Amino acid sequence: MNIQIIIPAHNEEAFLAQTLKSLVVQTLQPKKIVIVNDGSKDDTQQIIDLFSEKYSFITSVASNAMSKHEPGSKVINAFYKGYEILDHSYDVICKFDADLIFPKNYLEKISELFQKDSKTGMAGGFCTIDKNGHWELENLTNKDHIRGALKAYRKNCFTEIGGLKNTMGWDTVDELLAQYHGWKVVTDQTLRVKHLKPTGATYTKAAKYKQGEAFYKMRYGWVLTQIAAIKLAQKKKSLSFYYNCMQGYIKAKKGKTPFIVTKEEGEFIRKLRWKKIKEKLF
Repeated sequence: MNIQIIIPAHNEEAFLAQTLKSLVVQTLQPKKIVIVNDGSKDDTQQIIDLFSEKYSFITSVASNAMSKHEPGSKVINAFYKGYEILDHSYDVICKFDADLIFPKNYLEKISELFQKDSKTGMAGGFCTIDKNGHWELENLTNKDHIRGALKAYRKNCFTEIGGLKNTMGWDTVDELLAQYHGWKVVTDQTLRVKHLKPTGATYTKAAKYKQGEAFYKMRYGWVLTQIAAIKLAQKKKSLSFYYNCMQGYIKAKKGKTPFIVTKEEGEFIRKLRWKKIKEKLF
């Protein structure tokens, strides 16, 4: 299976080498890895150069998506800079973060998930974080969700969902749209990836309303947004997160922020979300 990977990287000198070391020793080698150096001011490019000189399937491209680290838009702008030079003969396209350590069989297992069922449109493992020397699941989402740090898409699925949305919530709406188009989102709990940098560690204060805005743009509606905000606030153990989330939703609604899904897609998303909630309750 032809697997190609895009890795946006902004000031990742502390982690990038570990990520690339784990990818070049995979039991199933990727056909291509494109690293997007997104305006790094540290030694990120030197690390990229060291690996690209040694491994012919590793290449890089420069980008300067945005000056600030905004969730969603910056990383997707960088991703598409890499996508421009990708070899489009791929079977599976991956968007990986630059601060991950993958188990040696990660790509092989992902490939098996795609080959096992032709309707599998997205596949992935789980992120773990270091807590006092123990690697524990980064428990921010459900077990049927693939974190934005390690997305893998079948080519036809990626095309049908229209690629990745340039906004906060891209790594949720992609799965919802995949299911809208009849694709399955498959996870493997045995695949544990070490996440070296906590999620959201570099987000700016201006980004605090973005999650609520994302729920609005995905047409969740007020009640579902309330439920989702409460759930995330509990996981993050932050009451202010709930407040900021709802404020973000209100601001987006008042400002008539454009939706990122159609009315039909929004109706499907709401029905799917309510179905999941009812399954958990009953």
